Amino acid sequence: MLGRMTTKDPRSAGLARLAGLLADETRAACLLALLDGRAWTAGELARHAGVAPSTLSGHVGKLVAGGLLAEERQGRHRYVRLADARAAQLVEELTARIAPDADRRPRTLRQAGADSAAARGRTCYDHLAGRLGIAVTDAFTARGLLLQDTGFALTETGLRWFETLGIGLDRHGRRPLARACLDWTERRPHLAGAAGAALCRHALDVRWCVRIGSERAVKVTEEGERALSELLGIEKSALR
Repeated sequence: MLGRMTTKDPRSAGLARLAGLLADETRAACLLALLDGRAWTAGELARHAGVAPSTLSGHVGKLVAGGLLAEERQGRHRYVRLADARAAQLVEELTARIAPDADRRPRTLRQAGADSAAARGRTCYDHLAGRLGIAVTDAFTARGLLLQDTGFALTETGLRWFETLGIGLDRHGRRPLARACLDWTERRPHLAGAAGAALCRHALDVRWCVRIGSERAVKVTEEGERALSELLGIEKSALR
């Protein structure tokens, strides 16, 4: 006799489609590249993924249709970017779940240098990550600007810290003000959400940090070292 029939969750088909979108190395390479928060041309993504432009076009079409990428056109150029912060969060958190011994091994000294720079400091879509992101998050917590008890939350002191520096926060949007994002190199959460994005944008605008190389790596400048030391008590050695 057959067992009791159950009703299939209607979300199962959607979850299977999403998993199928991610289950391709070329599409995964595109998503990881776009975690730098910038828009790339189709040609740039094709070269990065090591495939022909015609092949890349088919993959991008699937990612756009699946809601993970957004497409923009300027004149003859076609640009793509991650659809939103939720898409970036999905990619970053899945990457963080890759077993440490499954991480790629650098094939060249140049790749090893790029990996080291990214681990030291990088952008994760629109907020700071790597050892830099963790150092900032730890400093926020130690100074009572951020609570991590039941998820991330800025304190009143934290809100005043942003206000004092003139860093505007979007406190009325749908995006959470503070959110924990699991760092794939440090295996610990760093600050994301509207506050993380605002801090990262400010750090780049006033050149506390500068982008290096062609990927997501960032470097803290001497001015940034002084500012982060004075404002958050972060040791300069932790930023190098």
